[in-house]
Order: sequence, then C-alpha cells, then structure tokens
Amino acid sequence: MSIGLVTAAYVVAAILFILALGGLSNQEKAKRAIWYGIIGMTLAVVATVGGPGVSNQLLIIVMIAIGGVGGWFVAKKVQMTEMPELVAGFHSLVGLAAVFIGINAHLEMERALAAVADGTAGDLVGFAGTIAKKSGVELGILKVELFLGILIGAITFTGSIIAYGKLSGKISSNALTLPGRHMLNLGAFAVCFILGFMYLSGAGLWSMILVAIISGLIGCHLIMAIGGADMPVVVSMLNSYSGWAAAAIGFTLGNDLLIVVGALVGASGAILSYIMCKGMNRSFASVILGGWGGAAAGEQQEVDGEMVPTTIDNVVQQLEDADSVVFVPGYGMAVAQAQGSVSELTKRLRGAGKEVRFAIHPVAGRLPGHMNVLLAEAKVPYDIVLEMEEINDDFPQTDFVMIIGANDIVNPSAQDDPNSPIAGMPVLEVWKAKNVVISKRGQGRGYSGVENPLFFKENSRMMYGDAKDSIDAILKQLSI
Repeated sequence: MSIGLVTAAYVVAAILFILALGGLSNQEKAKRAIWYGIIGMTLAVVATVGGPGVSNQLLIIVMIAIGGVGGWFVAKKVQMTEMPELVAGFHSLVGLAAVFIGINAHLEMERALAAVADGTAGDLVGFAGTIAKKSGVELGILKVELFLGILIGAITFTGSIIAYGKLSGKISSNALTLPGRHMLNLGAFAVCFILGFMYLSGAGLWSMILVAIISGLIGCHLIMAIGGADMPVVVSMLNSYSGWAAAAIGFTLGNDLLIVVGALVGASGAILSYIMCKGMNRSFASVILGGWGGAAAGEQQEVDGEMVPTTIDNVVQQLEDADSVVFVPGYGMAVAQAQGSVSELTKRLRGAGKEVRFAIHPVAGRLPGHMNVLLAEAKVPYDIVLEMEEINDDFPQTDFVMIIGANDIVNPSAQDDPNSPIAGMPVLEVWKAKNVVISKRGQGRGYSGVENPLFFKENSRMMYGDAKDSIDAILKQLSI
C-alpha cells in the first residue's frame, strides 16, 4: 500500500471518528455512530498494517487476532453493571502501551545512533531507519515526546487500576488523604521533570524507567485521594489521560492518525470531565490534582427520625392514584438489572394516561451516561428521559417519585449541610414531590458513605428488597 493511499485512508478514518463522537451526543444516532467508529478503526488498522515499511505483518495480524478474541470474550462476559470497571481497565492498557512504546522507541533510537556511528545506517528500515535520518534537534524533540508519553502513560495505567479497584469494591471507596499530599504530588512531578531534563542531556534509559515508576506512584496517589462518589468524573478524566497518552505515542511513531484520535479522545474526555465537575459544583483543577473527596470541614448534621417501610400494596395504590410519576434510576437499578421491568411498568402507566418521566443526574451510576444506556437498552422512549436541569423545577407538581437504587444524587444534605462531603453538589430535588418511594436492598448508605436525610422525611417510604423483584411484584398487582 502506497504512502498516498495510507494517507487517504487515515483522512477517511479521522472523519469517521469525528462523526462517531458527534453521533454519540444523541441517543437516536448513537448506534450509527458506533458503526462509524468500528469502520474507521478497521480502516485505520488495515492501512497501518499494510503501509510501507511495516515488517513482521504476520506477527502483527496474529497479535491483533489474539487481542480481538480476548476483547470479544471480555465484552460478552461483562455485565452492564461492570461496564465502568471495564472502561477503567481499557484505559489502563492504553497507558501501559504508551510506556512500553516509549521504552521501545528509546531502544530503537539507540540502535539507530549506533548504526549512524558505524556507518551502517543505510541498512536500517522501519522506525529505526526513520530515526537515523533525524537531526540533533529532531532527536531532542523525539526525546521530549518519549518523556511525555511515559509520564502520562504511567499515570493513566496505575490511576486506572486504582479506579477499577474502587469501582469494583476491591479497594475502599474512601478518599486517602495523606498529610501534605499536594506537596508530595508536586515534589514527585518535579523529580520527573528533572529526570526528563537529565534524559535530554544524555542520561540513559534508567532515567525514563524512574519516570515511569514515579509517575505510576503519582497515578495511584491521585486516584486514591478521590472519594467513591466522585468516581464517574474520575473515569471520564482517565479517558482524557488515555487520549493524550495515545497522542504522545502518535508523535513518537510519526503516526498522524494516532495523533488525531488521541487528541479527539483527550479533548472530549477533558470537556466531559469539565461539564460533570460544573454539574457537581466541583473544581476541575482540583479533580486533576486529586484534591477533593476528602473529609468534611466540620461536623455533619445529625439526621432525626426513622426510615418507614412500605408495602407493595401501598406502592401500587399510590401509582394508580397518581397523575404524574417520575422514576429516578441509580446504580441499584443496574445491579438488579431492573431496567426491563421498569420499562414495562412505564408502558402500563402511560397506557393508563399517566404522565411518566425519568430524571437523570449527570453522575448517576458509575459512569457518565450509565443510566441512559440502560434505559435505551430497555427501549424506554428518549423523549421522557430528562436531565436534572430539565426536570428539577417540576418536582413540586409531581404526585409520585420512585427512586430505584439511587442515593447520593437525591441527598438533600448537598444543599442543607455545608459540612457534608457532597455539599454544593447539585442534586435531584425529589423531596419536593408529594410522595416518594425509595427502592433499596437495605438501610446502607450510598457510595460516598453519607447518610441521606431524604429517607427519614415524612413523605418518603422505603421499599426494601431487590429492585427487579419489587417492580415485578408491582406489575403483577397493578390493575391498569
């Protein structure tokens, strides 16, 4: 395949990736957007493997096949509730790839320089041959690219592993707040940049290995310092990191498409993180620095009263009497796989002439858009799935609200308790509705570990048990 043909394929692939990202902003176009991405990636891989100067093509194809089969197996096995962990795991692989490619590029650079010194540079092909033709300034730029790729890649790798552990419950969701943690991070970054300067001045591979180790520790510490309730933002942030790591790889390898794709992922992830931080009243800079999710500034307000349980019969009666119903889905709905039952209940209620809508918080679940994906999978109409800003003012006129496995996103402490760890975070103001029922497995607290005063309010009742079983029981007794 000629260079011109490869370039043309890269341009088409880049356009398809842009169309994919644009289409994902709309639920109705999302499926078509995914196909754009699949076709674009297939085209990019074929053009890269078949491009000029690429050796060991058979080995590359075998490795692609192994990775493809492994990815297919993992994707088929993973449940929707585990998608955030899967995404974090994929991010870690991108970071690790950036580190390995950076180290390999250094070894190739050493081989090229040795060949130049021996007068055998003309025998080199591929990446080493390209390096052998670079000037001193170009080699300096290459070293900067290697340094940035290893630095960002190592942070992404270890940070994503910690995020996976927190999301899966293997690591405590509590924030790790070491004394002077910001100075520790700044000091570690300073050491990395000193090592980078030494590398530019002639230091060997050992300096980049130290950068990888130190930046890996930075990644661990940054994510450990963020509390569990804020992990959706962390996943988005790590997505951005993985994009910039890929862009750095692209610069190192001289692959224009990888630079474009990495920049698209990095920029879109950063924009999404910013939007989510704004929606949660958090500082974007503090997220990047792992500076929030820690202990409250003072003693939190005590919650008076008791949680009052309700029965399926009572819930059915309230649903039949209500004219307007709002469902608030959360991670509990994903765990119970109750979206299908909720969709059926929605059809029954709408068939009876009732107004039914869904209220989606920006960070509901464990991943941005988690609830939207589940509801779309269950064929809930797009036009009744509303964002927080679109529905919050309507709760005072709502007859009945059913919260399905959500906790922190409906916690009034965010507004009423300045010492709460989630103080200032915009929440769904469900307590303003006439009646509220909360479907929960038990009396446990949310992912942030914060008590929810909503559960103790006079117009709130607790419907304990598995969400799917509870909704199915409601469907059996509903007379409409």
